[in-house]
Amino acid sequence: MKTINLKNSFMALACMLVLFCSCSHAQSSKKLDVGDHVPAFTLYDQDGKSFTVNDYIGKKVLVIYFYPKDESMVCTKEACAFRDSFDQFTKAGAMVIGVNGGTVASHKEFQQHYKLPFTLLSDPDNKVYNLFGVKGKMFFSGRETFVIDLTGKIVYTHEAMLEGKEHADDALQFVKAANAKQ
Repeated sequence: MKTINLKNSFMALACMLVLFCSCSHAQSSKKLDVGDHVPAFTLYDQDGKSFTVNDYIGKKVLVIYFYPKDESMVCTKEACAFRDSFDQFTKAGAMVIGVNGGTVASHKEFQQHYKLPFTLLSDPDNKVYNLFGVKGKMFFSGRETFVIDLTGKIVYTHEAMLEGKEHADDALQFVKAANAKQ
C-alpha cells in the first residue's frame, strides 16, 4: 500500500515538474520594456482581417494591451474601461488594440457583447505574447499594457494582473501627458 502511494506521489511530482518546466520554457522570451522597439507581427482581428503592426507605426500612437480571456470578470472591466475612454484615446491620436489567445469568433462575440470600438487580435499560439515577453500568472495568460510612440518605441508599460481598469486609466493619463509635452 505504501509503495503504491509513494509511486503515485512520485508520478504526481514528476508531472508537476514537467508542466512547470514546459510552461516556463514556453514563456522564456525577454520582456520588452521602455526604449525597446515594438516587434513586427501580424495577427487576425475580430473580423477575420489581417492586422500588421508595422502598417500603423508612424501613423498613430499604439496602446496594445494583453489580457487573459474574453468575458472574464477583470478582462471585461478592463475592456469596458478602454471602451469608455476610447474617444479620449482617439483625440490624443492613439489606437487601442487588445490581444489574447482567444479565437476570432470569441473576440467578435466579446466585441459585440460590450460594444467595444477597438481592435481585438487573436494570438492563439501566444506568439505575440512571447515576442513581448508577457508572462502568465498561474494558469492565466498575462495582463500587460504597452504604449508605442510614432517611431515604434515602447514608451510606457503597465503590468498588474488584477487591476484591469487601471490599465486603461494609466495608459490614457500617460498618452495625454506625452501629448502635453509636445
